[in-house]
Amino acid sequence: MTHVPHRLDDALQRLSAALERLEETVARRREAELSHADLEEELAVMQDDRSRLGLELDAALAQNSALEKARDEVLTRLDRTSLGIIAVLGDEDRTQT
Repeated sequence: MTHVPHRLDDALQRLSAALERLEETVARRREAELSHADLEEELAVMQDDRSRLGLELDAALAQNSALEKARDEVLTRLDRTSLGIIAVLGDEDRTQT
C-alpha cells in the first residue's frame, strides 16, 4: 500500500505540472489574440487614414487644376492687355511724328 500514496503523489505532481503548462499556454494564446486584435484595429485606422488622405489629395489636385486654369486665364488677359497697350503706344508714336 505504500506504493499507492507515492503513485498518487506522482500523479498529482504530473497533473499540477500539466495544469501549469495549460495555464501558460492559455495566457500566451490570450496575449497573441489581444496582439492580433490590436494589429487589426491599427490596420483599420491606417485604412481610414489612407481613405481620408486620398480624398484630401483629390481635393488638392482639383484645387491645383483650378488655380492653373485661373493662372492661364490671367496670363492670357495680361498678354492681350500688353498687346493693347503696345498698340495704343505705337499709335501715339505714329500720330506724334
